[in-house]
Amino acid sequence: MNNIAAATRSYTIRSSAGRKLGRRILRHWQIYIFLLLPVAYLLLFHYYPMTGVQLAFKVFDYKKGIWGSPWIGFDNFVKFFHSHMFRRVVLNTISISFYSIFAGFPIPILFALLLNSFRHERIKRAIQTITYMPHFISVVVLVGLLFQVLNSRSGLYGSLVNTITGTYPKDILGKASGFIHLFVWSGIWQQFGWGSIIYLAALSSVSPELHEAATIDGASRFQRVIHIDIPSILPTAVIMLILRTGSIMTIGYEKVLLMQNTLNLAKSEVISTYVYKVGLTASIPDYPYATAIGLFNSVINLILISTVNAIAKRAGDTSLW
Repeated sequence: MNNIAAATRSYTIRSSAGRKLGRRILRHWQIYIFLLLPVAYLLLFHYYPMTGVQLAFKVFDYKKGIWGSPWIGFDNFVKFFHSHMFRRVVLNTISISFYSIFAGFPIPILFALLLNSFRHERIKRAIQTITYMPHFISVVVLVGLLFQVLNSRSGLYGSLVNTITGTYPKDILGKASGFIHLFVWSGIWQQFGWGSIIYLAALSSVSPELHEAATIDGASRFQRVIHIDIPSILPTAVIMLILRTGSIMTIGYEKVLLMQNTLNLAKSEVISTYVYKVGLTASIPDYPYATAIGLFNSVINLILISTVNAIAKRAGDTSLW
């Protein structure tokens, strides 16, 4: 009897919630019409393509298509794990991602704190504009700038060294060990100004009364940054770190591919470029194999973001869910 009563109450609650939702939709039907387009976009371009993930567990048959192709289980994953490229692409991807996080994550925070402490508004706005501008440079233009500046023969670097010493320097762009530094620091230069926007927004919400009270109590500017500004942006920084951790195994292939050459291939081949080459540019594209690598990549990212979110939730009150 208790089970029947509980089920009845549950059904009644669900029915009541359904009726309330129906009345809310009728009352605000204009807003829900506006939602139709973005919802349709998400379903069509984000959720429907996920049905193609099944290709990772199949042998693709052009005649039968994705749905009709025969299943082979985890063979494509086993093939990747035993591939001679597995260790290289995974280590390169992890190395670049961790380097980007450790070197690049604190810089927008420090820049936002310094800019927030600046008193001259005109100069402050000028600095903001200058540092935001590189974000709008396309990846192709950015890599082109790197080549123009660092080319050992025709670039600014090569011309200066040749003018001073009379000889041309070694090719920086062709050194495998230098690829990761060029990739990471050019990305930091391009994005740190844009990345500081969210921290500046968080700092703008800090009550001026806190700074006034601290100043009256004799706190220096540095002490106010440590005890007022940093705690105010800490939740935002934690959220951004969680989001960044969730993409550790994901590095966009465009910039890597543009900077890649036969001399630095040992350090520049990452998962995304390997998937691109295997699935699209190979003489015989292996779609199931490329899909399996991409799915492996996504699962690792999901595990990482869930783990970091759980740690942040347990350590403090800030988390994504």
